[in-house]
Amino acid sequence: MAEENNLRTRVSEVFRVFLWLGLTSFGGPVAHLGYFRAEFVERRRWLSEAAYADLVALCQFLPGPASSQVGFALGLMRAGPWGAAMAWLAFTLPSAIVLVLFAFGATVLDGPIVSRIIHGLKIVAVAIVAHAVWGMARNLCPDKTRTGIALLAVFTVLLVSGPLGQVGAIVFGGLAGFLLCREAVTATPSETLHFAVSRSVGVIALGLFAGLLIGLPLLAGSAVWLDIADAFYRSGALVFGGGHVVLPLLQAEVVESGWITPDAFLTGYGAAQAVPGPLFTFAAYLGALLPGINGLVGAIVALLAIFIPGFLLLVGVLPFWNRFRQWGSAQALMRGANAAVVGILGAALYQPVWTSAIIGPYEFALALSGFLLLSVWKLPAWAVVIVIALGGLLIPV
Repeated sequence: MAEENNLRTRVSEVFRVFLWLGLTSFGGPVAHLGYFRAEFVERRRWLSEAAYADLVALCQFLPGPASSQVGFALGLMRAGPWGAAMAWLAFTLPSAIVLVLFAFGATVLDGPIVSRIIHGLKIVAVAIVAHAVWGMARNLCPDKTRTGIALLAVFTVLLVSGPLGQVGAIVFGGLAGFLLCREAVTATPSETLHFAVSRSVGVIALGLFAGLLIGLPLLAGSAVWLDIADAFYRSGALVFGGGHVVLPLLQAEVVESGWITPDAFLTGYGAAQAVPGPLFTFAAYLGALLPGINGLVGAIVALLAIFIPGFLLLVGVLPFWNRFRQWGSAQALMRGANAAVVGILGAALYQPVWTSAIIGPYEFALALSGFLLLSVWKLPAWAVVIVIALGGLLIPV
């Protein structure tokens, strides 16, 4: 009984802490990792600095939303499976609710003022994605080899549209890294991660991940909710780097398929920058707008589908990670895949972000201002969203 009460106390603690973080963690995945470090390493001392760095390295290695995976793992470490579930729910729910409400409101709002603000949100997306490309390129493409991989990914995505081009770019990037990026391999950290996840559970999780990735496309077409689950699960399963990298994958799934207009897509993406919590909650906004299904049901299906693959991979890899990361070829492969991710996001910066929002010199000046506010003045993303969205009111008719 005492052990059960202790578990409930820990689960409740995890929920309260992550709910506060979900309400206050602005700034995207990198900022979230800083918030987590301050809260769980410095303040609560749930784990050491070295263990936290090791956990972050693991989650950045895997496809999926890195900051949410770190939060999920911290909840798992603190209070088992229920702690992991509560950590994700509490961190995700605030921004998901706001974006679903925005989706419902955006369908009824009309008028020139609202239209200009929405156009301002599309311009915000240009600044945000450009800033993400710049930052990721500096970190993930520091040499000629990885810069070349990124450029190859740009051409691949622009020449082969849709998910095929993006998957191909990541596969080719990983192979190129495997062959050419071995000199970039770093030494393995000495500290190891320990989670109460058995190898059998890990194998089951990896089996579920693969089974859903293969099975959902076979079931798609039999029901609308299965079509949504397939599209968003595939996007979540192929996102190396998390955060803004999901933009081109989702754009290929919901815009090129005709489910959502480019304007509605970029409007929601701009609004997603103004809320705290994980950027993957953008999926809830998209799910609420999808045709042929109740908006709330669509939002829930899309939200669950985009997060599940990253969590299944994390649980599947945890029992084997300490051994796998010693394989230098794995590190080389991921360096190539990460460079390809930069190229994919660079291609998305052009199409659809730039081509849909920058239609004149004023829009260009506004987008450049947003980029400088982010990169030079270091303003938080939500503040830049407000400034540029209001700047949209001044767009000449």
